[in-house]
Amino acid sequence: MDTITVFLQAHGRSELIEVLLGSTASVRELLEVLAAAAIEVDKDTHIFIGEADEPLSKELDEILRDLKDGTRIHVTRCRHVATTVNYLEHSEEHRFPPGKRVRAVKEWAVRKFKIDPKDAAEHVLQLCNSTSRPSSDTTLQELTNNHTCSVCFDLVPEKRVEG
Repeated sequence: MDTITVFLQAHGRSELIEVLLGSTASVRELLEVLAAAAIEVDKDTHIFIGEADEPLSKELDEILRDLKDGTRIHVTRCRHVATTVNYLEHSEEHRFPPGKRVRAVKEWAVRKFKIDPKDAAEHVLQLCNSTSRPSSDTTLQELTNNHTCSVCFDLVPEKRVEG
């Protein structure tokens, strides 16, 4: 059986865990790999492959789809991440799967607030009540904690130096 390298991103852990998994692994085989990595899975746990909109099936013999080398597998208590984006005096909310990246949230916000693409290019998402601006490649799961399945952003101008 061919193996691929995947990265586990588990609730309550900040680090990615690199593991080998069969390229045609089943849900059962993934659960075995998670157990070997000391990642707890219970009835309240959801497992997502990459940026998938829906969690994996609970059918143990089901073959995992969309697996490729370098895929992130998200093990989380959050089925969705309630995401709020504030822009000027407006605020919008949307529920995203935990594997979605900050760039997808910004793209959604730009459409929702009907921001001109030129203006959008000069804005970034910043965590509410902070100065932290996560990179566009950051997953929403990385921005939540184990029991809070929400995140808030302000869409703010990116400072430019003109001269």
